[in-house]
Amino acid sequence: MNEAPSSTPAAPDPRRDTANRLRIAIGAFKRRAQEAAAHGELTNPQLTALSRLDRLGPMTTTGLARREQITPQAMGATVSSLEKLGLVARSADANDARQSILSLTPEGLAAVHSGRNAVSDKVTAILEESFTDAEVEILSVAAPLIERLAELL
Repeated sequence: MNEAPSSTPAAPDPRRDTANRLRIAIGAFKRRAQEAAAHGELTNPQLTALSRLDRLGPMTTTGLARREQITPQAMGATVSSLEKLGLVARSADANDARQSILSLTPEGLAAVHSGRNAVSDKVTAILEESFTDAEVEILSVAAPLIERLAELL
């Protein structure tokens, strides 16, 4: 009698499990955050571009696009909308006259640092109402790790 070899299930891979849980959780967070965004507020791409300029300093549209792993054309549309709102300004690149350097205007800096955003307000309220101080601290420690993970994808 030939018995089929017993196949034992592979041991769970904690990294794969974490990757799947992060993918699902971040996707759900992103969808719900988009639903909560109020009309007329800055979009996530706009806020991200402003935040990058604040943290990394002046750079080109291409540099911003590389950091966000999107096309320069897509970032150009975002930057154009930020210029129309008076939140970023262009200046000539001293090293390459074909390029321009983007920097935050005082209004752009204020927009980044105001923290006024319907989604941020909602998340802040949820953190205050439904999470312990210890849980908020864990999320605070995890945030830069998730940012680094996003940059490495």
